[in-house]
Amino acid sequence: MTTLVFGHTSPDTDSTGSPIIWAWYLNEIKGIKAKPVLLGAPNTEAAYMLKRWNLETPEIIGDVEDGQPVVIVDTNNPAELPANVGKADIHSIIDHHRLVGGLETLGPLEIRIEPVACTATIMWKMIGKHMAQAPEGVKGAMLSCILSDTLEFRSPTTTDEDKAIAHDLAKDLGIDIGDYAAQMFAAKSDVSAFSDAELLRMDSKEFELPGAKFRVSVLETTAPKMILDRKDSLMQSMHGVAVEDGVDQVLLFVVDILNEEATLLIPNDMVKTLAEESFGIAPTGDTVVLPGVMSRKKQIIPSLKI
Repeated sequence: MTTLVFGHTSPDTDSTGSPIIWAWYLNEIKGIKAKPVLLGAPNTEAAYMLKRWNLETPEIIGDVEDGQPVVIVDTNNPAELPANVGKADIHSIIDHHRLVGGLETLGPLEIRIEPVACTATIMWKMIGKHMAQAPEGVKGAMLSCILSDTLEFRSPTTTDEDKAIAHDLAKDLGIDIGDYAAQMFAAKSDVSAFSDAELLRMDSKEFELPGAKFRVSVLETTAPKMILDRKDSLMQSMHGVAVEDGVDQVLLFVVDILNEEATLLIPNDMVKTLAEESFGIAPTGDTVVLPGVMSRKKQIIPSLKI
């Protein structure tokens, strides 16, 4: 039976590229029949990566069947996985996020979680000497994942390993990191075709505090004005998205990659209080700028308080 390899819902570049990388490794190196799949449409940056490296867009699936062999990458959070994943045959998890808990498996499995910025960084280490056999597309996907998750090494999640592996891949591919990252971020920043609800869900994760459940959305961009010009409409859409998704509030952080800061939209008193308690800044309008805040994993989620 074919092993399905997938990441989290609302797939970003890492959750699009890493299943492709690992499925190649299982098929070509380990001799295990595997297939990369997605749990949603890839974002604009991930779509650019697929086109740039001539990679086929993986099939989008909604759920998995009982006993289906799977490998989970770039997440271990049941809220970001198919509803029936607990009844699938999970062979392994490769991830770089904190353990969330609640994921039950049918049997023992291999787990590789490391405190690096990107799942592809871990995969490069696991594949080891066999990277010499990797096709250009797999190496290009790896480089894309690392540059995306590190925001071209600007993110505080970046480690020396992420940097070294990215430079090694870029040299092998004959790629200028600065030029290629700029092309990726330009693709990520063009969100004009998306509705407000799509933007609010595009790169989001659920997070719960005592008494409140949030959808924490992050939009990383080199053109924050394109998004902030829509802030009134986005804030009006937040309530409907929250009701549909079963959360109390949507939090939207617009991360300015070049200026290395985030802007949090303040649609109501609840978010205003959260901003004051979490970041020590008292908003005076419907937005608040958070200097130096770039990472949801390391700076936003751990800071949230109500």
